[in-house]
Amino acid sequence: MNSPSQAQIIKFLKLSNDVGKRAISLGHHPFGAVLVAPDHETVLLTQCNMDTVNHAESTLARIAATNYPAEYLWQCTLYTAVEPCCMCSGTIYWANIGRVVYGMTEEKLLECTGNHDENPTMSVSSAYVFSHCQKEVELIGPVPELEDEIAELQNSFWSKR
Repeated sequence: MNSPSQAQIIKFLKLSNDVGKRAISLGHHPFGAVLVAPDHETVLLTQCNMDTVNHAESTLARIAATNYPAEYLWQCTLYTAVEPCCMCSGTIYWANIGRVVYGMTEEKLLECTGNHDENPTMSVSSAYVFSHCQKEVELIGPVPELEDEIAELQNSFWSKR
């Protein structure tokens, strides 16, 4: 399975951050996910965060699993501005999505949210979850070039709550 180029990584992480902005406009937390086809160009799905148990990544993974064959999804890439939490990482694995790219770590998200009741961040990395899977999900991130841009959206949102 060939990996996306750095330009593709930047492009789709920016799109996932834009989907997070769309989530805010819909009254949700600022998280978004993008599923890209094996050609590294075709956007198959985008998904906003819905609520505390329907995160953008897990909701997208469930929709993808009901609409695409598992073998196809294994060749796809899920992009998300913020590292998937352990719940989302598990759902991505069970949906058979073979690659995840994230821009900013869950640890950095905690710096943005603090001890916020609406986002009690867990300190379980996606790398930890994926390291316990039977199949190896390719994990790319964080992407330092975008961390400030992603953190800006998160800080802006959480400082007003």
